[in-house]
Amino acid sequence: RVRLRLPSNAHSFQFEELAKYIDSHEEEYVEILRDWVAVESVSTDVQKRPDVERMMEMTAEKLKNMQGKVELVDVGQQELPDGTTIPLPKVVTAQFGSDSSKRTVCIYGHVDVQPASKEDGWATEPYNLTDLNGNLYGRGASDNKAPVLAWIHTVEAYQKLGIELPVNVKFIIEGMEETGSDGLEAMVKVQKDSFFADVDYIVISDCGWLSRRPALTYGTRGNCYFHAAVEGPKEDLHSGVHGGTVIEPMTDLIGILNTMISPSGQILIPGICEAVSPMTEKERATYESIEFDMEDYRQNIGVERLMHSNKVELLAHRWRQPTVSIHGIEGAFSDPGSKTVIPARVIAKFSIRQVPDMDPKEVEKQVKEHLEAAFAKRGTPNKLKVTMVLGAKPWLADPQHLLYEAGKAAVKTVFNVEPDLVREGGTIPIARTFQEVVDKPIIMLPIGGFDDGLHSQNEKMSRYNYIEGTKLFAAYLHEVSQMKD
Repeated sequence: RVRLRLPSNAHSFQFEELAKYIDSHEEEYVEILRDWVAVESVSTDVQKRPDVERMMEMTAEKLKNMQGKVELVDVGQQELPDGTTIPLPKVVTAQFGSDSSKRTVCIYGHVDVQPASKEDGWATEPYNLTDLNGNLYGRGASDNKAPVLAWIHTVEAYQKLGIELPVNVKFIIEGMEETGSDGLEAMVKVQKDSFFADVDYIVISDCGWLSRRPALTYGTRGNCYFHAAVEGPKEDLHSGVHGGTVIEPMTDLIGILNTMISPSGQILIPGICEAVSPMTEKERATYESIEFDMEDYRQNIGVERLMHSNKVELLAHRWRQPTVSIHGIEGAFSDPGSKTVIPARVIAKFSIRQVPDMDPKEVEKQVKEHLEAAFAKRGTPNKLKVTMVLGAKPWLADPQHLLYEAGKAAVKTVFNVEPDLVREGGTIPIARTFQEVVDKPIIMLPIGGFDDGLHSQNEKMSRYNYIEGTKLFAAYLHEVSQMKD
């Protein structure tokens, strides 16, 4: 299919018309986001599963009202820790247009969220979208409800104005991303030759800018998530009565955790860092050119000192180096006050963010061998069990692909600047699945701000990013239609 690029001003009037329409519907878009944020679609809490299912139904209803070809796809069951099973939330698919002479772009997004409560330190009610100083505060506002809505509003704007969509658009929207996209990989494999058969490109907008400059994302880290359980006495003990008579599980656990990483952030597990590919001079030059103010970043996250004093080293450690993070210890007394208990069983939760050239199965083997060896050296009678509960792979794209050239052109149209080309330290498991199963080019096209506070207190999406991001998506569809094969 050969398509000639039209002169740059060929559709300028139509873009202006789209932009004006989007501007005039800003309040409507904010109210729809308010309705979506109000749904506590927390996928990590099975008690909230009805809310997740309601969110999927609301998403499907919105797309049906736009006359899309919509399906709620069953993706199987989830097994709970007690052995019982419950249905996974259905995945929403939708299609707008089926013109074989046009390219087909598939938009991926998710509408589940991380847990949040006012007691966590939020300044506002997390499920009541709060409009302050141009920012829209609420759990899921940036991750990922506003970007999903921005894509929906983009298609709707074309429709309302009677402007033909320049490409066919498909949506695949899930409700389990925050727990590793349970069931989605199997669904993608099943629908490879049906729903995805005519898809040319996949766009993911589940990420954010690095600074105030728009960005295009071409890589993410993976995530190997572990539980390390140490078990000792048959039940919790009183530390006054039994302290000094038993070897305590918590002491053993903290001792082996301390062998994984140095104070400077160096991973001490043999084989982990050796797998990382060296940075090329071309890559280093790209990092040097990125707009990133380290002092702004330091102040924004509220620390006295960063791990690195050099921008390139800091970004490299964030994007292309593995990291170890310890997230918590289950079984320890965490309520306020002083409790003098010796826990009989404690479970550490930690993760290793992995980068290309690292294999989750190999990481699992390296971590288990290291911790078991460190545990054996302690000579303890307690028992250790290390389990990898998630092994999501990293993703890397070619930033020279025409999809990224189209992204640059769209950013130039809307923001009149060149975007930064960035990688992402977080993990989007489905990106690698799309890459390996569907085998189509992928771009991550973010509209979230650098200070949106994803997964944190006071998450927000600015009105500016929400509305200008919708314009960016509208421009991007046009630019993709103009790409030369």
